[in-house]
Amino acid sequence: MELRFATTQKKYRNYSAALWAGFLGGNIASFVKWGAEIPFPPRTADRAIPPAEMLQDLGFKVNDMIYQYSGHIINWGVAGVHQLFSILFALFYCLVAEIFPTIKLWQGAAFAILVTLGFHGVLLPLFGWGPPLWHLPFEELLSETFGHVVWMWTIEIFRRDIRNRITHQPDPEFQPQRKISRHY
Repeated sequence: MELRFATTQKKYRNYSAALWAGFLGGNIASFVKWGAEIPFPPRTADRAIPPAEMLQDLGFKVNDMIYQYSGHIINWGVAGVHQLFSILFALFYCLVAEIFPTIKLWQGAAFAILVTLGFHGVLLPLFGWGPPLWHLPFEELLSETFGHVVWMWTIEIFRRDIRNRITHQPDPEFQPQRKISRHY
């Protein structure tokens, strides 16, 4: 398999369509990621949720950031971090896809695996919000990897559909290539 790091032609890029797709896809994909955690809980019951630890480290009173819905207590702070994470990464992914189509490898699954490794292998342990990657239970790695893959695949589906609906054009890398004129 050949990885291409070629860029697309500037005239075929549409950043506003990419941002709109990223915003919509990031919002919906956040719910997909949450849904993936129902059959595959991402951590053992004795561990804190990383977004809660992040908020606490930033000085927020996480236990006070709650509301009730249908008799359930919902932490809007943790939910907000989760939603914001999804939107920001979707915006990034969709913008980069306009320039570097390689980011879409395996319909976004390769990027999802990098996100999993970056967060659970580097950032969470670095800030003390989670154990090092080699101490994570297999079930957590499986849950997070699966959840991130379906999350990113959802973003890719939104990216392609929304972008194509707005531009009425295929992705930039599928546009005609420049002709190189050779003058001798």
